[in-house]
Formats: sequence, C-alpha cells, structure tokens
Amino acid sequence: MRIIAGKHRGRALAQFAGKNVRPTADRVKESLFQILSARLVGARVLDLFCGSGALGLESLSRGAAEAVFNDRSKESLALLKKNLSALGETGTVCNFDYKLCLARAEGTFDLIFCDPPYAEDCFKEILALVSSRGLLREGGLVVYESERELPEAEGWTKADERKYGRTRITLWRMN
Repeated sequence: MRIIAGKHRGRALAQFAGKNVRPTADRVKESLFQILSARLVGARVLDLFCGSGALGLESLSRGAAEAVFNDRSKESLALLKKNLSALGETGTVCNFDYKLCLARAEGTFDLIFCDPPYAEDCFKEILALVSSRGLLREGGLVVYESERELPEAEGWTKADERKYGRTRITLWRMN
C-alpha cells in the first residue's frame, strides 16, 4: 500500500498484518482519485472508517487542506498515527463509531470517505446523518465503498458508480 500521487507520491504506508482487513487496493484508489482530482486542492475531507488512513492521506498528498480521520479501532488509529508521522502530516484523529463521529463532527466537508466493513449495512444511515447534520458542503460528495450495488437513497443522487472486481465505489451527491 502506497501513496499514488502528489507530494508524497510513491511513499509506502504501514499496513495491517493478517487477512481480516480489507484495505482499498492501490488500483482502485488510483482510479478513484483520478475521478476526484479536481475536487482535492484545498478540500476538507472526512475519512470515516479510516483504518490505516490511506484515503485521507492520499487526499492530503494531493492538496487537501484538512483531513479528519475516524475509526473505532485503537489498533487502526495507532497505525494511522504512524503513517501521519512518517509523512510529516497532521490531521484530526477521532476514536468513535461512525454514528458518534457524524453526530460530533464540526463544520462541513467537501468529501466524506466511507469504507466500512462490507458486512456492515450502514450506508442509508450514514447518508441520513450527513444530510440531517448538514455535513456536506454544496457540491460535495460522499464516496462509499461496498461489494454490492447500493439502492437509491432518498434525497441523494448517485453521481457516479464504478466496479473494480469485488469492489464497488459509489459517489453520492445531495439533491
């Protein structure tokens, strides 16, 4: 796992050992960030299920102004902090479940990355919380990674959807 582009291009990230985690593959990340490239400079991003922080760190490398990282796992946050330090980056680090993070989040975001465990069916709840709290700036996107096609969500439009093997990335825009 590495940073694909930007000021930290090619830098390796510390990653989890074992098979119980599913980091976003470099080829998926590269394609996603090509789609998002025009939105990144100066952006404020939330990496809601951050794991090692790969999506938020890629955003910072490509010019995002600020990243908020959240994960309920202390092991994930330890790995994230190691990666932040290795890159010389800073970010706000939160140790909450996704509901509490969204309930406590301050300000608005240009991009909200959601890469929950595939077995966790929480996308409609996440979109409802983002909408009710007004967490997305005008023109912002929720980037949701899953292994299946997601149904329509009230008040939201699928701005884009791509499939990469087992992984599906859906970009959601508020109506």
